[in-house]
Order: sequence, then structure tokens, then C-alpha cells
Amino acid sequence: MKVLDAELDSQPTAKKVREFAELRIENLLCFKELQSFNNTGKWVYEHPLVRNEAEVSKLKELRYKEPHEFLRKYNNCCYNIKRYSSFLKREDRVDKRLSDKANLKKYKDLAVIFKNILEDED
Repeated sequence: MKVLDAELDSQPTAKKVREFAELRIENLLCFKELQSFNNTGKWVYEHPLVRNEAEVSKLKELRYKEPHEFLRKYNNCCYNIKRYSSFLKREDRVDKRLSDKANLKKYKDLAVIFKNILEDED
């Protein structure tokens, strides 16, 4: 976040501003989850990593038992992000814009989970 902040001070671009905003939103959701757990002992289930605990455990198990299937699902997730991003730009899908946005968010959240699992070095 500090790197993005420094880049925004020197050379702001639309992409960098968007990345900064998304990172800020993710950090706020994370803080909200931690604060809720600290105060009440319960999760709010708004942050994608907490909301998808069951999905995370299934994917971790799949990674170790069937790595090829895990990578195939990750690849499909990445393709779905590209697909729904392009759907949002198409004029003939204006009526499906809300569902395309929801699907794009769903697959972006899933991609974060995949990346975190891949970065884990148990």
C-alpha cells in the first residue's frame, strides 16, 4: 500500500487509483472482521477470505490430493475473470450487467483464495 501511495503521489493513473481503492476496501474489510472477532468472538463474514472458509479448505485439500485438478480450476477462474470483464464492456449485454458484475466479483474473490493457497508454503 505504501508503494502504491508513493506512486500515486508522483504519477497517478486510473489503474493505480483503482488498485489503491480496491486495496483500501480490502484492508477496511479485514479490519472490520478482526475488530468484530476481537469484540464479540464472531466473524462478520464480509471479507472474502473469512466468508469462504469452506471453499478454502476444499481447495487446499484438492491442491494436495489432485494438483492437476486444482490448477485446472485456477485456470478456469482466471478465464472467467477475463470473460466477465469483457462482458462488462459489451453493449449487447447491458441487460445482464448486474449479474456480470456479481460474477466478476465472485471470481475475483476466488482468485484471491487461489493465490493465497498457492503462496502458502506449509
